Amino acid sequence: MYHLLREEPDDRWEVEALYDLCFAPGREALSSYRLRDGVPAVRDLCHVARDGDGILAGAVRFWPVRVGEAGVEALLLGPIAVHPTRQGEGLGGLLMEQGLSRAREAGWSRVMLVGDAPYYAKFGFLPLRGVQMPPPTNPDRVLGLGDWPGVTGQVMSWAH
Repeated sequence: MYHLLREEPDDRWEVEALYDLCFAPGREALSSYRLRDGVPAVRDLCHVARDGDGILAGAVRFWPVRVGEAGVEALLLGPIAVHPTRQGEGLGGLLMEQGLSRAREAGWSRVMLVGDAPYYAKFGFLPLRGVQMPPPTNPDRVLGLGDWPGVTGQVMSWAH
């Protein structure tokens, strides 16, 4: 049994340690992190999963971004991680569905991520043709969910 809770400021270092465990060293050098620099995550959409003993099992964050010259608003999903001892239990899917549901309720019509298309397709994500993440990002891994028709251009930090 897991409890899905909004990530609170006191969770930060525990969540960061989980991301360090689950992702390769140097994860913060990825282009998606440049889009997050100096921009707070959308707090009401960021969640942690804790087991019955309160131990952190997973976490997901969402960040606002802008796309193209028109500055179309979207959410950048990620990072999302599940502790290696808890993988395969569907927890990542629960975190994803909770976050996407809350995003829709909050009025966000577009969500994007950089990830493995076959995995994220089961949540409705499709390749975003014409939407470019800052390099170096494989364009085949840029995926979107929601109202993307006609949206093209470079993904930029919300701060711009």
